[in-house]
Amino acid sequence: MKTKIILLGPPGCGKGTQAELLGDRLGLVRLSTGDMLREAVRKDTPLGKEAKKYMDAGALVPNDVIIGMMKEKIHDLGGAFLLDGFPRTVEQADALGKEVDVDVAINIDVEDEELVKRLTNRRSCPECNSVYHLANKQPKVVGICDKCGCQLYQRDDDTEKTVRNRLEVYRENTYPLIEYYRERGRLATVKGVGDIEYIYTQISEALK
Repeated sequence: MKTKIILLGPPGCGKGTQAELLGDRLGLVRLSTGDMLREAVRKDTPLGKEAKKYMDAGALVPNDVIIGMMKEKIHDLGGAFLLDGFPRTVEQADALGKEVDVDVAINIDVEDEELVKRLTNRRSCPECNSVYHLANKQPKVVGICDKCGCQLYQRDDDTEKTVRNRLEVYRENTYPLIEYYRERGRLATVKGVGDIEYIYTQISEALK
């Protein structure tokens, strides 16, 4: 089974959900740039302060910040890993390729209007990073995280205006990665619509 995996796809396509399932069931360590950056913002570190202005606007955090952070994490692992949210540009992919040979890039494909609907209904926990959805995954108590009891909030990058900007940024900067990995024979595309387990099964097949 392939063990050096990248999950590609636009914001809201389900990368985080599928990465969590793959990590739990296959024993893969999930590396999420989004989680690491949000933690840095929450702790108000120098990296967090630098990253927040880009994240709030729906823009990409600069390559040098992301690449340096991910290189360190990958070297610490040394073996199997699952990258969620990295690389996002061809430049980042080239930098990653100098560090490790990727087995497969899974592209989770979802239409833009579905993504807008998903993201604007998303609510997040500022403490434990748990994510809920007003339509599909409501907390047991309205507005309260099931895991830690904190007040949920709508991230600045989940408003409709910012979501549409994030999708535009994705199409311009990240979509070329699909061709990048296709040309290298490392791409597998699955539809990110439908039952979570069905999507997981498609991804699992691509890892064989």
